[in-house]
Amino acid sequence: MSHLEGVVLCREAQVSALQSLFGERHHFSFPSIFIYGHTASGKTYVTQTLLKTLELPHVFVNCVECFTLRLLLEQILNTLSRLSSSEAECPTEITCETFNDFVRLFKQVTNTENLKDQTVYIVLDKAEYLRDMEANLLPGFLRLQELTDRNVTVIFLSEIIWEKFRPNTGCFEPFVLYFPDYSIGNLQKILSHDHPPEYSADFYAAYINILLGVFYTVCRDLKELRHLAVLNFPKYCEPVVKGEAGERDTRKLWRNIEPHLKKAMQTVYLREISSSQWEKLQKDDTDPGQLKGLSAYTHVELPYYSKFILIAAYLASYNPARTDRRFFLKHHGKIKKTNFLKKHEKTSNHLLGPKPFPLDRLLAILYSIVDSRVAPTANIFSQITSLVTLQLLTLVGHDDQLDGPKYKCTVSLDFIRAIARTVNFDIIKYLYDFL
Repeated sequence: MSHLEGVVLCREAQVSALQSLFGERHHFSFPSIFIYGHTASGKTYVTQTLLKTLELPHVFVNCVECFTLRLLLEQILNTLSRLSSSEAECPTEITCETFNDFVRLFKQVTNTENLKDQTVYIVLDKAEYLRDMEANLLPGFLRLQELTDRNVTVIFLSEIIWEKFRPNTGCFEPFVLYFPDYSIGNLQKILSHDHPPEYSADFYAAYINILLGVFYTVCRDLKELRHLAVLNFPKYCEPVVKGEAGERDTRKLWRNIEPHLKKAMQTVYLREISSSQWEKLQKDDTDPGQLKGLSAYTHVELPYYSKFILIAAYLASYNPARTDRRFFLKHHGKIKKTNFLKKHEKTSNHLLGPKPFPLDRLLAILYSIVDSRVAPTANIFSQITSLVTLQLLTLVGHDDQLDGPKYKCTVSLDFIRAIARTVNFDIIKYLYDFL
């Protein structure tokens, strides 16, 4: 445990819980463990580090990469086959097409001396994708220990809560473990641990404190913050390198880095420019809004689902709610033309400005216009929050205590058209009226 504390920071409670569940090598562990939490909360890193440090036989599978039943089952069996064979042996590739074959082959693979007397762990990352596969797959993995009569534990890693997984027919309940988001103190400790060897730990910790003071309100993703820390650190220590300031001259160092962090707030948070472009901007000391002659917002590159969220928000702001059935239902039936006023008899909604809309309406339109199936993950809700932070959406508030949050879309039709073109979406045919 002492060795793990230096490698896995700020996750002592989760590491201790997992170690208690794992127990001794030869003991039967819990049949299935469900680990969930927001993105970049350490689920995958902690699980992998714990299994590797304890040298436990395990298989790690990403369900995004193994997107079919056959790929998934063969990946598990072939990895276990390599673990069970000696270095001199060259195991043959195993083919498996059904879960029944998987149970039979799993018994054969784990019957060797290397795996016979210890727990085998199967880790399924991005486990929410299992819901799109065969109906018997998830219940089968939950009862794999019972079906195979082997000492095996299946670990599910997901950003979605267990209630979104539970099959309607009932299944074996896993042990559920939650990974909360890192607090600002946790982020300070983790990021400070990455300090370059040529600088003191206190100097780098002071830099991280400044960085979090600027970015923590808009970004709490550890991966993104780590990227920002590496990208902006050369500018922070530039006065020290030139001999213009010492490591303790925090006021002078802050004055030097402040304008560059403001640029980073506009350009790096959503990765709309590359690291090389950002370094060029710093050297040229130019405004990021002048990149390629565009303003900071018109060249912004949003995440994939954020684009559709913004499009859905625009449609909800400028289209009456009564038109949702007409545009977003496949079999909406006949709609009488008298229900809609003629265009010359009414004022354009675009002249009246955006109207507030509830969150459930935004999500309903989003699910209708996105080509693929969208799971209601924490990532989707965090992207809505990010759009509010970037002032592309405005949080209006609540009408009463029973209503959820209401939003307005604050961008122009030209901006939405530019966003829609990047995802090949025809925004005009969904607008009730436009200028």
